[in-house]
Amino acid sequence: MNIFLKELKSHRKSLIFWSIGVFLMVLSGMNKYANLYSSEQSMNDVMKDMPKSLQVIMGVGSLDLSKASGYYGMLFVYLLLMATIHAAMLGAGIIAKEERDKTSEFLFVKPVSRTAVITAKLGASLFNIVVFNLVTLLSSLALVAKYSKGEDVNWDITILMAGMLILQVLFMVMGSAISALKRKSKKAASLSAGVMLLTFILSVAIDLNEGIKNLKYLSPFKYFEAKNVMYGGGVEPVLVVLSFFLIVTFTSVTYIFYKIRDLNI
Repeated sequence: MNIFLKELKSHRKSLIFWSIGVFLMVLSGMNKYANLYSSEQSMNDVMKDMPKSLQVIMGVGSLDLSKASGYYGMLFVYLLLMATIHAAMLGAGIIAKEERDKTSEFLFVKPVSRTAVITAKLGASLFNIVVFNLVTLLSSLALVAKYSKGEDVNWDITILMAGMLILQVLFMVMGSAISALKRKSKKAASLSAGVMLLTFILSVAIDLNEGIKNLKYLSPFKYFEAKNVMYGGGVEPVLVVLSFFLIVTFTSVTYIFYKIRDLNI
C-alpha cells in the first residue's frame, strides 16, 4: 500500500478525535463569552482584579474581553497549545511507531529509499495538520461571527490561523527531528511535548518579566500573538523568517539522521 495513504489511514481516528476536540473547545469558549456578555459585570472588570500572573497564564494581557475578538484572542492561546501538542506528537511518532510495532525493519528494506519513506510520512503528517487547522479556522469564523455583533474579525482570525499553521509545522518537524536524534525513540513523543511545554512556560515568563523580553526568539509561542494581530501590532517579519529557518533546519535534521541512523533497537 502507498506509504502516504497508509499513514493517513493509521491517523484517521486520531484526526477525527482531535478535530472534534478543537471544535468543542471553540464552541464552549464562545458560549461562555455569550453568558459572560449577558451578565451585569464586565469581564474586563473581573480580570483586572486578578493577579498579573494569573492574567498572563489565562492569556488575557491587553485584550478587550468585552468584545468577541478580545475573548477569542484569549481562547486562541489554548487553541494554539492544543494544536502544537497534536503536531509535536504527530511528528515524533512518524518513525517511533514503526519501532514500537517492530515494523521498521520491514519498512526500510522495501524497494523505496529512506528519503521517499520520510517524505511520505511527513507529507501525511502535514495533511493531518492542515485538516486540523482548517477545522479550527472554520469553527472560529462561524462561532465568533455568531457573537461578534457586527465586529469584523474574519481577517484577524485568518491571520492567527496562518500563524498557528506555521507553528504546527514547526513543532511537527521538531518532533520528527527529536525522534531522529534520540536513540530510543519510543520516548520521542513525550520529550517533544516536554520541549513544547517548556517553550510555552518561557512565553509566560517573558510576559511576567519585561527584563527577559529578548528571549522571545526562543519561544515560538511569542511569534504570533493574538494581542499583536488584533490590535495593530502585526507580526514581526524577523519572527516569520525565524520560523521558516527553524522548519528547514529541523526538517534537514530529520532527513539526515533517519538516513544514517541504525534503526534496529
